[in-house]
Amino acid sequence: MKYNDLLKVAFKSLLANKRRSFLTMIGIVIGIASVITIIALGNGVKQKMISEFKTSSSGEQTTEITFDGKENTNTGFTTADIKQIKQHFAGQLSKAAFKKDTSNISVSDASVGNTSVGGSLTLLKAPLPANKLKYGSNLSQTDLDLNQHVVLLSLRYAKKVYKYANNALGTAVNINGVSYRVKGIFKQSSYNKYSADFLLSNKTYYAGVKLNEANTLKLTVAKGYGASSVTKKVVSYLKKHGENRHVGNYSYFDEGAILKSISTVMDVLTYFISAIAGISLFIAGIGVMNMMYISVSERTQEIGIRLAVGATQKNILWQFLLESIMLTVGGGITGFVIGWMLSSLISLLIPYHIHAVVTFGNFLLAFGVSTAVGIIFGMLPASQAAKRNLIDILR
Repeated sequence: MKYNDLLKVAFKSLLANKRRSFLTMIGIVIGIASVITIIALGNGVKQKMISEFKTSSSGEQTTEITFDGKENTNTGFTTADIKQIKQHFAGQLSKAAFKKDTSNISVSDASVGNTSVGGSLTLLKAPLPANKLKYGSNLSQTDLDLNQHVVLLSLRYAKKVYKYANNALGTAVNINGVSYRVKGIFKQSSYNKYSADFLLSNKTYYAGVKLNEANTLKLTVAKGYGASSVTKKVVSYLKKHGENRHVGNYSYFDEGAILKSISTVMDVLTYFISAIAGISLFIAGIGVMNMMYISVSERTQEIGIRLAVGATQKNILWQFLLESIMLTVGGGITGFVIGWMLSSLISLLIPYHIHAVVTFGNFLLAFGVSTAVGIIFGMLPASQAAKRNLIDILR
């Protein structure tokens, strides 16, 4: 009997018991869909981390070196440092520049009304979230883009200087010798950029300012070079040749090593959770085996007739084994599609723009696992059918 004939017979046998075949297949569908959903979302998280680490599609990566100065030391990097770094690491670095601070910048020369204060400021490129504004008006996008000298004052400072926060609206705030008008009062948050005392436009603050020194140096590593190794070499070079090496320390955050560690942890977690979800495949496999045993017992006469007209034990074995495989592979492909759709839907509800990533390897995994389940759990019932004795059946 040819294999295409066996396929046709196996398919017709499954269609003859549609409801039972469908219910048996559900377990495979759920198991594969769960595994694909978890793996796709895990791939999405990894891709998001990598995209955040890279500065461009060409593969360039950015790292930052910070300077921790001793007491009475304001800045650590100078234009001379940048010039030396560019010369010494030409080819390895695409760019080396001062990083403009934007969050919680320390301010010592500031005054609210007639009161001198110290504090911190954060520079905005987008308006403050509306739920954080207490009084007055928010900084509009126009204020931020058109160099308007307006500022948002913290509720704490407004009450401290004016007792009633509303009284601070429209008054003057002087920061580093530049005057700003208080447009709104905001409530500070803890441990983020909105924990500062003043909020104003990034463009306004740095208007006409050319940085000649800073405490943070941003490096863009050329494609083909390891960001961690290049940054480590730059730090070593600065410790020997940096202009302020005697009054502070240079350090860097190894994002590459952290990314690799997180990626490894993500892989372990993804496959661990997938293994737990895969338990349902084992249960589904038992269901397939049970169905095939029932099918063999119900079709004793059919087996006897096939043996009587010349079918071999191998033909009978393959007939029932193909039924099992077709059942599980059908469930596997259906589960793969459902898992793909489900992971895409979940990714729409997850913040930070994480997208589910389904690869061809994931499809091969679903196809391979479902096929293996069909073979493993269908072999015993198929063997039992093939070993039926024609004389015993005729009796």
